[in-house]
Amino acid sequence: MFKSNAALWAEYRDKSRIKLLCQQIAEEYSGPMRIMEVCGTHTMSIYHYGIRSLLPEGLQLISGPGCPVCVTDEKTVSAALALAKIPNIIFTTYGDMLRVPAGNTSLQRLRDEGADIRILLSPLDALELAEQHPERQIVFFAVGFETTAPLTAATLCRAKEKALQNFSVLCAHKTMPQALRSLLPGSAVDALLCPGHVAAVTGEAFFSFVPQDLKRSAAIAGFEPVDILEAVLAVVRMHAQGGAGLLNCYPRAVRPEGNPLAMKMMEQVFVPCDAVWRGLGEIADSGLAIGAAYREFDAAERFKAEIAAADCYRDNPACRCGFVLRGECTPEECPLFGNACTPDHPCGACMVSGEGACAAAYKYRRI
Repeated sequence: MFKSNAALWAEYRDKSRIKLLCQQIAEEYSGPMRIMEVCGTHTMSIYHYGIRSLLPEGLQLISGPGCPVCVTDEKTVSAALALAKIPNIIFTTYGDMLRVPAGNTSLQRLRDEGADIRILLSPLDALELAEQHPERQIVFFAVGFETTAPLTAATLCRAKEKALQNFSVLCAHKTMPQALRSLLPGSAVDALLCPGHVAAVTGEAFFSFVPQDLKRSAAIAGFEPVDILEAVLAVVRMHAQGGAGLLNCYPRAVRPEGNPLAMKMMEQVFVPCDAVWRGLGEIADSGLAIGAAYREFDAAERFKAEIAAADCYRDNPACRCGFVLRGECTPEECPLFGNACTPDHPCGACMVSGEGACAAAYKYRRI
């Protein structure tokens, strides 16, 4: 039976269920444990609902590289700035990317100085702009994981069908598995909360490498308090039993097969490529590049000369975003947090994004 959003919220924010889950976690908790959530939406929910304060002492929830805006590296942001400066270009992207600092500038600052930079909700809106302005070049700056990549792929398919000559994509899409394979070995992370919206596209088996190869327990989690606590209970239980497994704790949205159509679309348009992650460095096969059949819409190829000549901006050396993204420090441990670095005057990407750990910690710091 269909449930309204209000009914779902009531069910998954129910105080009695939350209290019971906290009791179960406390009963099954067997000692110090570090659980990393690899999703920015989880990070925001954990801070929003004060979930850390509900857990036993020694059971830590730490943030990881789950915010696509945050992990977009300096070189890619520099390329975006170079393209946005070209007079004939209308540069488009999602809203959070505008305020990512790059040295002393940002896309927001360029827009204030007169560059034609527009916030869009979808790459399809950029395609519509290209049809409306055939005399201008339209570039869409695509960031995100497996959740947003299918829509970019669909947009590129449509651009090819329409044979648009004035539309291109600066592709900065990344994928989760190789980043986790790079990050977890040798780390103090005991278990993962895996992103439910990624698994809704890829299917639950997408994260099976975590217990099989990395020997950590993992639970696919939704984003309400009950969802997150059910996932925490699952990995605490597996950890106490000394095993490593994968459990889908978000079955109302994540099917075993995921979304085959979305996956097929990505495979048609993109090819794996090496990618640089802020805080993690270059990771083999962790990015998505536009494949040969759609190369004519690759902004990095179309404007290769302009990008090659661009300045490469550097992050504030005191910013500890990289350490936060690796789970090696909390936002509050950064010397800039809440002082030089605030949402109004961000020094690092993690304070900009609506899914950034620093932005979440600042917004809910009084809880």
